[in-house]
Amino acid sequence: MGSTSNNFEALKNTITQAWDNRDLLKEAETQHAIRALIEHLDKGRLRVAEPTSDGWQVNDWVKKGVVMYFPIQKMKTMEVGIFEYHDKIPLKKDYEAQGVRVVPHAIARHGAYLEKGVIMMPSYVNIGAWVGGGTMVDTWATVGSCAQIGRNVHLSGGVGIGGVLEPLQATPTIIEDNCFIGSRCIVVEGVQVGKEAVLGANVVLTKSTRIIDVSGAEPITHRGMVPPRSVVIPGSYTKEFPAGNYQVSCALIIGKRKESTDKKVSLNEALREYDVAV
Repeated sequence: MGSTSNNFEALKNTITQAWDNRDLLKEAETQHAIRALIEHLDKGRLRVAEPTSDGWQVNDWVKKGVVMYFPIQKMKTMEVGIFEYHDKIPLKKDYEAQGVRVVPHAIARHGAYLEKGVIMMPSYVNIGAWVGGGTMVDTWATVGSCAQIGRNVHLSGGVGIGGVLEPLQATPTIIEDNCFIGSRCIVVEGVQVGKEAVLGANVVLTKSTRIIDVSGAEPITHRGMVPPRSVVIPGSYTKEFPAGNYQVSCALIIGKRKESTDKKVSLNEALREYDVAV
């Protein structure tokens, strides 16, 4: 453990120095360090952000390494059967050895980590992302750069999870364990969705989106965070503009998932109970 820690500390120092002095990107030692970092990300040995007892910790030096990976890579033609790609970043491979099911035409980039048991329908996972075991990335869902997706999550068809590379200290978009994200939802700008939450179809969450809990006698407004086990649907509220009053999109928390039911069963039960579309 000590030697691994020392290796990461050396990587951190090399990458931090290169971030401050981009001329170092021309040196073989720096390029080797950046590529080693991406390999660690790809294998899940490092994460851009990780859960701690005090919440999520962003490893900004890892994000720096991801940003600097692009300029040291050269454009290259990649062929997969009859398909051709022209890009700087290789495609992820060896899915069988990793215990990951990948349906054509799913694509993950090298530097994204897929834990054993992940299922990718035709979908896309970008560099720096971390996807936990038992998670389904459904058809045409996208997981943006450095996004953190927990275990046993369902990202339904057409879901868009945004990527965050800069600013460096910004927390990536995070979907915690056992969440259900309904069809065509969009979660971006580092929004965090707490454990076991359910988002109904077409919920859009940005850092400025009002997430209003209307399940009690008085509304409670959140921003940037969906509390654990919340059941959320799209909504709107009236806002006054110089030209008049108009409806602005928001998200409404209409209740909580029940702890007493099995997690997989409660996904459907929560949606039926509150008549939420998926």
